Amino acid sequence: MKPNGKVQPGTANPAAILCLSLSMLLASLGTSIANIALPALAQAFDVPFYRVQWVVGAYLAALTLTAILAGRLGDRFGYREALAAGLLLFSLASAICGLATGLWMLIAARMAQGAGAAFLMTLAIPLMRETTTSARTGRMMGFLGTMSAVGTALGPSLGGFLLGASGWRSVFLVLVPVGVLSMVLALRVLPRGEAGTASPMISFSAIRDAGVARKLLANLLVAAVMMTTLVVGPFYLALALKLPEAMVGLVMSAGPVISILAGVPSGRLVDAWSARSVLTLGLAALMAGALALAAFPPAFGVAGYVAAIAILTPGYQLFQAANNTDMMASVQAQQRGVVSGLLSLSRNLGLIAGSAGMGAVFAVAVGTDAFETASSDAISNGMRLTFLIAGISMVAALWIVRRKGVEPGHAGA
Repeated sequence: MKPNGKVQPGTANPAAILCLSLSMLLASLGTSIANIALPALAQAFDVPFYRVQWVVGAYLAALTLTAILAGRLGDRFGYREALAAGLLLFSLASAICGLATGLWMLIAARMAQGAGAAFLMTLAIPLMRETTTSARTGRMMGFLGTMSAVGTALGPSLGGFLLGASGWRSVFLVLVPVGVLSMVLALRVLPRGEAGTASPMISFSAIRDAGVARKLLANLLVAAVMMTTLVVGPFYLALALKLPEAMVGLVMSAGPVISILAGVPSGRLVDAWSARSVLTLGLAALMAGALALAAFPPAFGVAGYVAAIAILTPGYQLFQAANNTDMMASVQAQQRGVVSGLLSLSRNLGLIAGSAGMGAVFAVAVGTDAFETASSDAISNGMRLTFLIAGISMVAALWIVRRKGVEPGHAGA
């Protein structure tokens, strides 16, 4: 570390890791913490539920649409500076959300908050690559995955506590001090970017030659499968297995808990082996887990569901740690922001595909979209077909990333 407190590129620094971890945590919290407040918001603003759903939709739309821009600005003006700007935007928008006097003011502020979150989620990856040693890159990427899982899992419980204790405004205002702290840390401990450095957009040929396009497509397919578990799982547990709501929530929490525990070990495996080997292992586990979700729950009930999730979720963390590490090493240093933005974009598109596309597959397989009226056998058949297709998509993802391509040297790594 330099005498002025700045961490030099390539050196692991606890304060820098804390800053980037908080950034990833905030972006994930922003996604999940508001959902539980939707009924309270509908009552507070006296609007129908379909309108208040834009509070969530606006955030996700801005997060998706801004990801590549965030990476581009980071490449152009420096990752530290762009991250600090994103943290400032996120913090200000969170404050406006908490002070909003009308629904449309809240929705507009949520769009700004989502745009800020795009900087946090996108730039944490190349910054972690810059501020840690090469031998520890994998585990630090795994740690970012853990923090993302923590934010997603923590959001509903933290939001519910704040909602009951001090009302819906606190759900947004709680993010402000954490955002400000992260911004101060970013300016104090992260390496200063080089403003004005030439940063051409990554070309299509470079995307093809470095295998970036194939890994982006695999990232999309993996995200779609993970979203499918969140969309289909609750219906199967509640309607086919007849579990009460509290039990459904407990069973569904198994995935986030396993994801939190698997993040850092997955990264360590990347460092010990190679990104390509762990990438293959992760996709194989995802394929096995998806096929297990098609076969185990109808045969073994709740135990079968949890067992299948215990195969699928570590595969997801293995894939994420390996894919992020490999992609950051496959492109020039000044293009890592754009590539990280493409990663965020492909993941978000995959979440949309999983929610809409695989949800539609489930409805067709069940035979109706009025799931409450469907029989347990129909729900089980829908579960089986949906995850059979999910497993086939993981076979496709494995074939895509294992295809022989032109792999250039790790320029700028």
